[in-house]
Order: sequence, then C-alpha cells, then structure tokens
Amino acid sequence: MEIDYKKELSKEIESKFLCPSKFAQEIEDIVKDESVNYIDAIIFFCEKNKIDLDSIPKLIPKPLKEKIKCEAIDLNFLKRTSRAKLKF
Repeated sequence: MEIDYKKELSKEIESKFLCPSKFAQEIEDIVKDESVNYIDAIIFFCEKNKIDLDSIPKLIPKPLKEKIKCEAIDLNFLKRTSRAKLKF
C-alpha cells in the first residue's frame, strides 16, 4: 500500500494552521455549542488553543466582524452609528 505523503502533509498543515474561514467556523461552533456570544467565543478559543488575542484580527472575515460589531453595539461597547438597526 503506497502512502501519499503530499496528501498527508497537506492535511497535517491544514489541521495545524488557521485560515479565516476555518477560524470563523470554529467560532460559530463555539457560539452554538457553548451558548456564548461571539466576543466570549473568540476569547475562549484563544485561551483553549493558547493563541495571543493580538494575532486574531487578521483571521476574522467580514461577516464575522459584522456579527461582532452588532453584538458590541448591543452590549454598549460601541456607540450606535445610526438609528437604523437590523433585527435578526
């Protein structure tokens, strides 16, 4: 039986390193499974995986940023920029 080393190496690299889509999926899973908000989910993920919070912003895709922004406004961490607000 021949082992495809390139395929194995690729899977190993993918499992070790995060890309924005994989990071977003991990955060969505934590929000769903742990019933926490997005901000807490990111902090939980970073603590669990021993990742510095300062390295996270480049991993956050735009849709996740928007969810975090809405959440921050609801928690009064950010000022509302307009009176219009989408209801989910």
